[in-house]
Amino acid sequence: MHATIWHNPDCGTSRKTLAILQETDGVTVNVIEYRKQSFDRATLVKLCEDAGLTPREALRTRGSPAEELGIIDGASADHILDAMVEHPILVERPFVRTDKGVRLCRPQDKVREIL
Repeated sequence: MHATIWHNPDCGTSRKTLAILQETDGVTVNVIEYRKQSFDRATLVKLCEDAGLTPREALRTRGSPAEELGIIDGASADHILDAMVEHPILVERPFVRTDKGVRLCRPQDKVREIL
């Protein structure tokens, strides 16, 4: 099985999710450090759709500039997506895609649903 994780190495949940992937037999892991290789809008939209989330549900508000950017309350989905593409730190993490689907893996054990 192939897995792709959009990873932030500074995030404990992201590191734990990556460890689960690496420890699972038969899983080949592609790691994308999304703060270095940012999301394009189409990928971000597809990840949200496939995970069953709205952009607002995928928005990281804690430890991010979301409040400063005015996107916590009342911002449209398009405005949130534009901000996430421009500021990848606004994307909650980690997203993982496997052959079985996409999950926003908070908590990290949610990754097991798609393994």
